[in-house]
Amino acid sequence: MLTDNNKIFHRKKILTVFLICAGVFVLLFVRLLYLCVWQADYYAGRATQLHERERSIKAARGRILDRNGEVLADNKTVCTVSVIHNQIEDPEEVIRVLARELDLTEEYVQKRVEKYSSMERVKSNVEKTTGDRIREYDLAGVKVDEDYKRYYPYGHLASKVLGFTGGDNQGIIGLEVVYDEVLKGEAGMILTVTDAKGIEVEAAGERRIEPVPGHDLVTSLDMNIQTYATQLASQAMAAKEADSVSILVMRPDTGEILAMVNVPEFDLNDPFQLPEGTPETLGEEQKQNLLNGIWRNGCINDTYEPGSTFKIITAAAGLEAGVVTPDSSFSCPGFIMVDDRRIHCHKRAGHGAQDFVHATMNSCNPVFITVGLRLGVDSYYHYFEQFGLKQKTGIDLPGEAGTIMHKKENMGNVELATVAFGQSFQITPIQLITTVSSIINGGRRITPHFGVRVLDGEGHVEEELEYPVTEGIVSGETSQTLRGILEKVVSEGSGKNGAVAGFHIGGKTATSQTLPRGSGRYIASFIGFAPAEDPQVIALAIVNNPQGVYYGGQVAAPIIRQLFENILPYLGIKEYNGDE
Repeated sequence: MLTDNNKIFHRKKILTVFLICAGVFVLLFVRLLYLCVWQADYYAGRATQLHERERSIKAARGRILDRNGEVLADNKTVCTVSVIHNQIEDPEEVIRVLARELDLTEEYVQKRVEKYSSMERVKSNVEKTTGDRIREYDLAGVKVDEDYKRYYPYGHLASKVLGFTGGDNQGIIGLEVVYDEVLKGEAGMILTVTDAKGIEVEAAGERRIEPVPGHDLVTSLDMNIQTYATQLASQAMAAKEADSVSILVMRPDTGEILAMVNVPEFDLNDPFQLPEGTPETLGEEQKQNLLNGIWRNGCINDTYEPGSTFKIITAAAGLEAGVVTPDSSFSCPGFIMVDDRRIHCHKRAGHGAQDFVHATMNSCNPVFITVGLRLGVDSYYHYFEQFGLKQKTGIDLPGEAGTIMHKKENMGNVELATVAFGQSFQITPIQLITTVSSIINGGRRITPHFGVRVLDGEGHVEEELEYPVTEGIVSGETSQTLRGILEKVVSEGSGKNGAVAGFHIGGKTATSQTLPRGSGRYIASFIGFAPAEDPQVIALAIVNNPQGVYYGGQVAAPIIRQLFENILPYLGIKEYNGDE
């Protein structure tokens, strides 16, 4: 028998247990209510994710256009063929069909068919006609999705400028990689519902998240000028049996590049093709090194000794500093002694007495060495930096090389003398044409570039691209004086093979020897601009290792002459009045 106290205690205990159970029940009910009502969408989404298979849809990559709207890089519809292990009903037929249609070995296809994964890609960038044919077999577990492959309508044209994309449609070199964020767009998705075994639930259908196309890039390139410059470069390379030929055409007032040629070019639609005759025994690393050389853009990736074209820079520094004037008198006996070093002029007999204008027309080494020595190391180095030569140009292409120059503390008179006429240091072609442009345009250091504007899918301007400009690297007076001197170089001096009837052309020739000295390998070059009094276009031609005659005035100047004869009227540059 329970006492009254025990009964009371027992009832309290039962009540406590009941209250605890009731409390737990209420908490569970509230939690269930929270999950079922407030978190319903979240868990429904999680459940869907567990039973949805994703297939990516590539976005249409933005096009690359020239300045006139010509399409230089476009898209071509292709297909990606994949297999889903759990859904394949007849593996042998799938292996047989895909191997035949995709030109693959049955062993290769079998490995992908037998791989237990949510989806296994068999081959991408499949021609649409082939993809459509595979669809007609209606093979369970085989998916054919349409996407895009980059297509270049002009093949080799501007290959080292445009660049190309990889299998994932991502830029690899050239403008394709620099402007990848602008061009790539956003991938879409195909979502299919599967059961617990990974089999598609046909009644559930598919959900699509549509891709967002990339933006178009309008460039400064002019397809017509690029095409003609490429023809000239190819002809010169063949005629002179040269290793390579580069041509740059630019607007000196804005830095917009109208053409950049690096012959030999490569096929943008087949960029991994190795040259004919490549040994089959080459390893993968050797093949990649060979391809890297083929893709290399010599105008920006490689440096060279500019030779006498660099005398433009020495002249600008001398005129700006006041150590020389157009009327300054000099005497050239055919050499000059610098410390204990005898440095020869290209004319061993010497030029005799001459003023600075004629010294420039004659491309006289001793005179430019004298100007350099008058400036001295500190002052010359100051102008070298002021003109922007110690910095990269900032061009919108990858892999720009920097100037290779003596450290100031290591420069003596001999080093200064050789730099003054364009030897013993190295710059890139894009650096040379940019610096000369900045000197002849009134003294504004411009940034060379290709990108002009970005367009949306409707062709509306999304963004106008802008580039840095540095004012006052030389005075307007120095710029004007130098333009006049360089016009004399072409009309009466060493650059006469660059003259164009009806136009005032300014310019400078160069013949430089590659290292090691005495190798018998030369670089012939010529830089020219028009009209000389108001430059609207500037061009540089560089011929690497020409055979036979190798002088810049005879090899490179005629290239620019032919170029200007055709493009000056095309650009609307008027002939001068003969009475002027």
